[in-house]
Amino acid sequence: MPAPKKLHIKTYGCQMNVYDSERMAEAMGGQGYEMTDCPEEADMILLNTCHIREKAAEKVYSDLGRLKPLREAKPDLKIGVAGCVAQAEGAEIMARQPMVDLVVGPQTYHRLPAMMERVEAGEKALDTDMPEEDKFDHLPKLRTPTARPTAFLTVQEGCDKFCAFCVVPYTRGAEVSRPVERLLREARDLVARGVKEITLLGQNVNGYHGEGPDGRTWSLADLIWALDGIEGLERIRFTTSHPNDMTDDLIEAHGTCAKLMPYLHLPVQSGSDRILKAMNRKHTAEDYVAIIDRLRALRPDLALSGDFIVGFPGEMEEDFEATMALVRRVGYAAAYSFRYSARPGTPAAEKPDVPMDVAVERLHRLQALITDQQRAAQDAMVGRETTVLFEKAGRKPGQLVGKSEHLQAVHAEAPEALLGEVARVRIVAAKTNSLEAVLI
Repeated sequence: MPAPKKLHIKTYGCQMNVYDSERMAEAMGGQGYEMTDCPEEADMILLNTCHIREKAAEKVYSDLGRLKPLREAKPDLKIGVAGCVAQAEGAEIMARQPMVDLVVGPQTYHRLPAMMERVEAGEKALDTDMPEEDKFDHLPKLRTPTARPTAFLTVQEGCDKFCAFCVVPYTRGAEVSRPVERLLREARDLVARGVKEITLLGQNVNGYHGEGPDGRTWSLADLIWALDGIEGLERIRFTTSHPNDMTDDLIEAHGTCAKLMPYLHLPVQSGSDRILKAMNRKHTAEDYVAIIDRLRALRPDLALSGDFIVGFPGEMEEDFEATMALVRRVGYAAAYSFRYSARPGTPAAEKPDVPMDVAVERLHRLQALITDQQRAAQDAMVGRETTVLFEKAGRKPGQLVGKSEHLQAVHAEAPEALLGEVARVRIVAAKTNSLEAVLI
């Protein structure tokens, strides 16, 4: 029996790419590949790329450059590029880096086995189609036992919002939701393999509108309630959401579904209505705040995170101050903030940039405020009881690490038998990025 071939996948960017990498590994498993964390051991290296952040493509080319000595030392090594940079750059990747054997977009990675047959026959393989077929119908059933108590589950892909700064509609395509029955089967399979917490993924996950077993279109709230009925599943999360898709039933679920964790990532991008309009967000700052108020009325302990872009073309100081005012008004447990960087092919890329020094100075001010709020949220946990899903061993002997209901990292002295289990703890100390707890 031939020795198994080794596959190394480097994943960039969002949780959806993490999920995609796992499914690509499953697809390649059928071709005799086993995963390895060590690129030097690999017979195939796959870069699963993200196109959201600044200079994303150049970072991929830089990583490819670093693989050249490995390829020279191991001529039979196969190298592939997947994900959103692959979708956007296509044949340009192979032209700039001839050592790349395979380029596959995020909607066609179910074709990886057939592509690899061509590569192993000495050909190049390129596929960045947006096919009508559902890739999930063609992927193998999850086979390997999971070593983790948490898992991602992609329920929706693509985006129809066309925010002026974003490439997702061009790299992931139009919004598509997976049928309910397939998702429930996959969720039950994950739980049977030891998963206690599932995070539902989508570019606009709360825009989910999948075909239900009763023939009607189900909302994300409908799907959450169906998942709530799976015995052994203890926690449900979802990300990333759009304010325009925070429906009444989804807001209500935050107050009534015990398995839905009290944490919500709801990007707003700016607190200025003028900038929101230029971004094509189709909501106002007050619309966003009204949603938050409704959610907190139902779930007062809800922890919020958000995304902010600073220095969007045309942003004036008063626009930025409106963002600062919104952050003070909402109060975030965590937030992600970035200086605007143009994505080629998007409408905003054609507009003049805010001067770099101005944008950087604003970003520092915003991040200082967000850091203060994050510390306050951490400090407010001291003395409180919460539950933690322990995921792995900690740095110290006898210590386990996991996540609170609010997605905070928590460490505590706990027996190894609690790995993969939910336990009740009391928080006794707080740092900026973690909490210390004792078992109750």
